Amino acid sequence: MSGLKEDIYEHASAIYETIADELKSWFGLFKEIWPLALLLILAFCILVWLAKPAPPTKVLMATGTGGSYKALGEEYQAYFEKKGIKIELIPTQGSIENLEHLIDRKDPIQAALVQGGMIASDHLTGVESLGSIDYEPVWIFYRKNLFDEKQKILDRDIVKLKIAIGPIGSGTHIHALKMMEMNNLPTNSPNLLALSNDEGVNALEKGEIDAVILVDGFKSKNVQKLIHNTDLHLASFRRADAYTRLFPYFEEVTVPMGGFDLGKNLPDHDIQLISTTTNLLIDNRLHPAIQLLFLEAAKEINGVKSYFAKAGEFPAYINSEAPLSAEARYFYQNGTPPLMKYLPFWAAEFLERMFFLILPFAALAFPIIRSIPNYRLNLARKQINGVYKQLDAFEQNTIATFDPQRRDEYIEVLNEMERKILSSKAAKIATADCYSLRNNIEFIRNALQRQMIYKGRDN
Repeated sequence: MSGLKEDIYEHASAIYETIADELKSWFGLFKEIWPLALLLILAFCILVWLAKPAPPTKVLMATGTGGSYKALGEEYQAYFEKKGIKIELIPTQGSIENLEHLIDRKDPIQAALVQGGMIASDHLTGVESLGSIDYEPVWIFYRKNLFDEKQKILDRDIVKLKIAIGPIGSGTHIHALKMMEMNNLPTNSPNLLALSNDEGVNALEKGEIDAVILVDGFKSKNVQKLIHNTDLHLASFRRADAYTRLFPYFEEVTVPMGGFDLGKNLPDHDIQLISTTTNLLIDNRLHPAIQLLFLEAAKEINGVKSYFAKAGEFPAYINSEAPLSAEARYFYQNGTPPLMKYLPFWAAEFLERMFFLILPFAALAFPIIRSIPNYRLNLARKQINGVYKQLDAFEQNTIATFDPQRRDEYIEVLNEMERKILSSKAAKIATADCYSLRNNIEFIRNALQRQMIYKGRDN
């Protein structure tokens, strides 16, 4: 047992001494090269200050007070929460207000869902797009007893109806008025009612109005309620192709025969619809890593097959009203960054940030570290040259004022020079130069001992 204790003590002592020696060695080295070390530390601090900061842990996102935007925002919120980032959803009145939040450079909101056709603005500076993430068709539902079953309502016929076109300022309201203007239809008709989506749907179901226009996703509660109401019909845009050519933010989508209910064959004919898109817009100051996380969320949430979209169709840069961000362009061209495929978001982001921090630091540090041996050698030679100067001054002075009685004093001065150089770092670093200096000291010492140095020697 005592032998084991002795072994443990010996190993512990050896470890302690090794660590102590290494620390002394590093401390001694730092004392020699501290200017270079200080330069490296200063350079690293400057790079940290200039480098991309860590992503925020909280992002404010404008959605809406209800409908598909609020539901979609909650899906993004859940996705981000799994990645350690909190999304705070800000309720708004819709796309126009969402865009205004982003345009205001003092507003803390940095992401928003905005309907296509609402984005055009003279003050869009600083707002960028991450792409479109879903279709938002224009739905026109009307009570089927208004027309003969064989007569399908046309987009030009809606002005004859008492119709809800969404609240003033909403995307639905703006789209409805634009379509009427393009058809040379009056936009100030008393039949056009500025009701909210919920109010319009309830009024239509109660028979208080004839029709309602909605611009919303297929899964929205209002759309689902109306397509399953057998007392209502969905209008078909027979000139859908013309709308998509005249309005660049519109796409053509189709509800096939039986697309709502195969058993009941609802609808009993193909229905052509025009559709805008839901666009994910950002403040261009949003951290690049958060932008990529939004795109990854869109890929997982909106990239699956849906009623109108094929799998992988979204996200995509379909609507060009806002410029595409650089991070989104990289994502669409190259896909998910490799690190984000195999590592958690926080680890991938940290490694990427460190890579772009360490790379320039290494480029700066390499030549400095490489110069350390020469720097130490130059310091050693400087010490040796300092003793050489003392030796030269001593020799000149001794020749000029040589006194045989002071020979021992002269030799002691030389001995002190030799001790000084032997105890210096130069003896280990510039060994050859050190030996050369000692040979010169020895030469003068021998000359003194043989009385070869005397006053008037140069005569």
